[in-house]
Amino acid sequence: MENLKPLSDFFTAIENDFRISSTHIAIYMSLLQYRTQNQFVNPIQVYRHDITPIAKISSPHTYHRCIQELSDYGYLKYEPSFKKTQGSKIYFYD
Repeated sequence: MENLKPLSDFFTAIENDFRISSTHIAIYMSLLQYRTQNQFVNPIQVYRHDITPIAKISSPHTYHRCIQELSDYGYLKYEPSFKKTQGSKIYFYD
């Protein structure tokens, strides 16, 4: 059940946040899934092309906008890489 705590905390936090859309939720859930597959490391290093299929998002613009907004709103910390050989870092708050 400890593994579900970040998910539960996220849904509690967004319950009354009108800024969060279904796309934000899909990206956050995809990042949690990716983190689970990588033994819960924090931060995770991700590439957009790994996350968008899981989140069912086809537009790079939508992905970058939503992940930046999740960071701006305080749900995670996003550090873009801008390098093709290095993924962006995503930090989860505990």
